[in-house]
Amino acid sequence: RFGRTVADGYLGWVAADALAAPGPAPVATVTARAAPVFAQADIKSPVLAVLPFGAALAGENGERFLALGEGGFVHNAHLVPLASPTPLSVARLFGGAPYLWGGRTPAGVDCSGLVQAALAACGIAAPRDSDQQLAEVGRAVPFEDRMAGDLVFFPGHVGLLVDRQSLFHANAHWMSVVEEPLAAVIGRLVASGAATPVSGVRRLAAA
Repeated sequence: RFGRTVADGYLGWVAADALAAPGPAPVATVTARAAPVFAQADIKSPVLAVLPFGAALAGENGERFLALGEGGFVHNAHLVPLASPTPLSVARLFGGAPYLWGGRTPAGVDCSGLVQAALAACGIAAPRDSDQQLAEVGRAVPFEDRMAGDLVFFPGHVGLLVDRQSLFHANAHWMSVVEEPLAAVIGRLVASGAATPVSGVRRLAAA
């Protein structure tokens, strides 16, 4: 079937037998790179499946495990309640992940995919590409007023500020998700001929 995703409006095809009617509202999201689904509320029980980063789960939360409605248990250490983390804390889970143009998982991610996935895990909808994110996410702030948690945009690129001087981003220069000095990123762009290396800074509504 041909359709549009709810998260970011992307169009594409999906096998009809992979679809189902909406179920109960999710209560938690996976923030581990992968989360085993145990047969019982016991880490020594058989693993029924492995859920990816970002999976939104419905079920009943216990002291140590989330009991899934369709069966199986996911350890709470691999989850957070919806909207409780910060985008930067989620993005850091991708540290060292390989750069992959078009990717948005810890198995491979690009700059805007990292931002989109980090925001989605916090309940913040964002479009897929960096130019769209610059136009639609948060509110504009002057570069001089930047602070931790802001999104900094460059021509064809985006990253999250760890602090005023450090950027966390997926990038093709290092072919990885790294933290590095913001000045180094700007310096590379200037050296490549970019007349305006910083396209803008956006602050999330909650910041």
